[in-house]
Amino acid sequence: MKAVTTRIPPTQGVLLAGGLARRMGGGDKPMRTIGGRTILERVIARLSPQCSGLILNANGDPARFAAFGLQVVADDVPGFPGPLAGILAALDWTAANRPGIEWVLSAAGDCPFLPRDLVARLHEECIGANARLAVAASGEQSHPVIGLWRVDLREELRHALVVEDLRKIDRWTARYPLATVTWPTEPLDPFFNANTVEDIAEAERLAALDAAS
Repeated sequence: MKAVTTRIPPTQGVLLAGGLARRMGGGDKPMRTIGGRTILERVIARLSPQCSGLILNANGDPARFAAFGLQVVADDVPGFPGPLAGILAALDWTAANRPGIEWVLSAAGDCPFLPRDLVARLHEECIGANARLAVAASGEQSHPVIGLWRVDLREELRHALVVEDLRKIDRWTARYPLATVTWPTEPLDPFFNANTVEDIAEAERLAALDAAS
């Protein structure tokens, strides 16, 4: 793998945990435990060294996440419109609270094996391709929830969400120069996410592989 040499701009991280987890019978997927640690603990451990700070996007009572020590930021677009609303909330929070930061990294709160070079490689490709956004991919699949977003695009995103009722991330990213960075899926897919009860069992197996890598 090519070494990353780009100087990484300060980047605010947001963990998206606003989903309803219907395929797990409700509840917060990131709070499920694999290998003796919650999925959210694993995500925080992966991203904390890569970001200038982390916040958590979640709706409902923020007190349920108090043990993790992260600022919880709720959607301000009503009706659970999906991850784009969480990304917008993070862009707005960063503009208000971290005005010197121009980039936000979003990641799903249920992806416990995120790459340790995620932020660096996304920035490197974004700069190299002169792109305004970057998303992750593995194998033949893009993962648009996991990406880099410019804070100065927040009003355009708000318009798309509120006025146009746009919901799909890839429909919005298609409007801009976009960089896509692909990671290998062996020995494990770093973007594996736990969507079902069966996925938790698979995650236990992958956690052992991840620990050995």
